[in-house]
Amino acid sequence: MKYDFITIGGATLDISFYTQEGILLDNKKDLLRQKLLAFEYGAKIKIERTYYSFGGGASNTAVNFSRLGFKAAAFTCLGKDEQGTKIIENFRKQGVGLKLIQSTKEEETGFSFIVIGPRNEHVVFSNRGASNYLQVRDSDLIKLSKTKYLYLTSLSGEWANLLEKIFNIEGPKVIWNPGHSQIVAGYKVIGKYLKKTHILCVNKDEAIELILSIDKYKNKPKSFFQKLKNLLVALSECGPHLVIITSGYNGADCFDGTCFYHQDIIKEERKVDTTGVGDAFHSSFVAGLEIYNGDIEDAMYLGVRASASVISERGAQNGLLKKDLL
Repeated sequence: MKYDFITIGGATLDISFYTQEGILLDNKKDLLRQKLLAFEYGAKIKIERTYYSFGGGASNTAVNFSRLGFKAAAFTCLGKDEQGTKIIENFRKQGVGLKLIQSTKEEETGFSFIVIGPRNEHVVFSNRGASNYLQVRDSDLIKLSKTKYLYLTSLSGEWANLLEKIFNIEGPKVIWNPGHSQIVAGYKVIGKYLKKTHILCVNKDEAIELILSIDKYKNKPKSFFQKLKNLLVALSECGPHLVIITSGYNGADCFDGTCFYHQDIIKEERKVDTTGVGDAFHSSFVAGLEIYNGDIEDAMYLGVRASASVISERGAQNGLLKKDLL
């Protein structure tokens, strides 16, 4: 089967803890950690409730593409355990292709502990687990080439080797939402892949951290990094056809090398959980470019609609939009 989108990265079971005892702190002196969620040292923190859901970049985005009417498959690695079986059943239920899923006996299926604070913001503690064993074998190269888009999310394990193979696959366009390890590695490591990226998807903090790793920009004043247009242009110069940056309550901004675009957020009916909001926005934006024949403004609006919907439900996938509701 030829897929419209093959998503690459992690698939996890998420365990979310809700608590009212955290405090959000401003930390504006640190460009890379401007908000902190803090708890009293040595205290026993009361958990209001616990919720189990599905997560992981490859999982969230594959489910979203499928719900929006596209043929999608996840290229991920699971453990041979009960958690992995549950994830596969969820994929089957959501119409996500299963033929590219790998498994390993070396490690359990990945999972995340997610602390959700008093304003429903979250911090994720992630155990990549079996995702560390994802491999691109020769037989996989043929399968991965038979798609229109490869949607690349956070990678772990031997991720540098994975990037080298993925970005040398001929045919598909690569949409890239780099993970923490890739951002921390910086431009000197991942810069050559940015030149081959069709759409680069990051949040503002990730954009700043990546740009600070570029010699040309590392000594720029803090004021430079607070202007979205500066960030968009700097990343665009690295090679992507499109760059899109999300900024939380300040919406999203996009640059196609010529024009700048901005989209405000949509006020959600209720704010329950921000987990997965980035995956929802970026993958919905990419889907929107297909649905609306390349119209960036319409695609960005679909992205914020998806974000508002996800925020209104628990977990990263429950609030994802469906094609018949567009």
